[in-house]
Amino acid sequence: MKLVELNSPVENMILARAIVTEEYNELLPKGTVLKKEYIDKLIDLGITEVYIEGGDITEEEAKILKEDVKEKCRAQVQTIISRHTYKSDNSDMSSINSTAEDIISNILEDEKVVKQIYEVRERSADIYEHSISVCSLAMLVALRMKLDRETVKEVGIGCLLHEIGLRYITVDFENVDISTLSEKDVNEYKKHPIYGYTAMQEESWLPEKSKGIILGHHERIDGTGYPLHTKDQPIEQCIVQVCDFFDEVICGIGYERLKVYEVIEYLKIYKGLSFKKDVVDELFSFVAVYPAGTIVITSSGEKAMVIGQNKGFPERPVLRLLTDRNGNSITERIIIDLLEHNSLFIKPNIG
Repeated sequence: MKLVELNSPVENMILARAIVTEEYNELLPKGTVLKKEYIDKLIDLGITEVYIEGGDITEEEAKILKEDVKEKCRAQVQTIISRHTYKSDNSDMSSINSTAEDIISNILEDEKVVKQIYEVRERSADIYEHSISVCSLAMLVALRMKLDRETVKEVGIGCLLHEIGLRYITVDFENVDISTLSEKDVNEYKKHPIYGYTAMQEESWLPEKSKGIILGHHERIDGTGYPLHTKDQPIEQCIVQVCDFFDEVICGIGYERLKVYEVIEYLKIYKGLSFKKDVVDELFSFVAVYPAGTIVITSSGEKAMVIGQNKGFPERPVLRLLTDRNGNSITERIIIDLLEHNSLFIKPNIG
């Protein structure tokens, strides 16, 4: 891929990265063919450069799982859970083991994978994709916290099945804050960990730690979670609680969707209270607060696009300035690395 100016001949070229607003709304998805009307609209919005396919920039957006692995695992989980839910068929449930093994092997095949910064983006509520996302996040946290491989795999298996109880309820939970529902619906929603655990507790192939994750993924270390309101929880459950909440709010399962930085701010407030502090800190160490392509406003008032990340500093990305503080377009290429500008920050969007 390569970064090109929109005022150069780019019509009919293909976007290599999605174009995202400062509110994390996707303007154009990756793979879009750039038509003239798209180009004109982007320029009107103050966007002057885009990444297109081809060229000599070979670095791809860092992802925990390769797209083909992610899609394969999602399809496997959907098939298995659907068969279990609609046909009461548990005959191939144990193949979840191999799905978890595929994911951990994919994460470990390149030693750099455990050390990179990753860009988790907003998306629609899909419990199968959510399960894969939580699985990869939780496995990566567990690996970085030096848990043994068998425990990491058990974490992964539990994550792949942790939302199975949602298949047994009729409450609408997509992009809905459950606290706004009727008491009856809230109580029904909060039973889904019990439904899931009950459905799987007799499966002898399923590790006890994985069963515990299905039951305890909504517990909190201060006892405010559900369904058991327990405070003393094993580390694998604490890991999944953080990763599950993070991804649920991003994709809108039981919550209204928030931007990544908003979820991170929430977790900052509640780490050490509702969520285990060292787990939250580990997640923060590799999740980018502002994904590449995001349009942001600096504390000095300039509009900028995030074009890169700084390892170990997810809140201090590299920016390409688009407009000055007065709103005038900047035509020259000005790159601001926030690690080198200690007094400059990305301004939260309060609108």
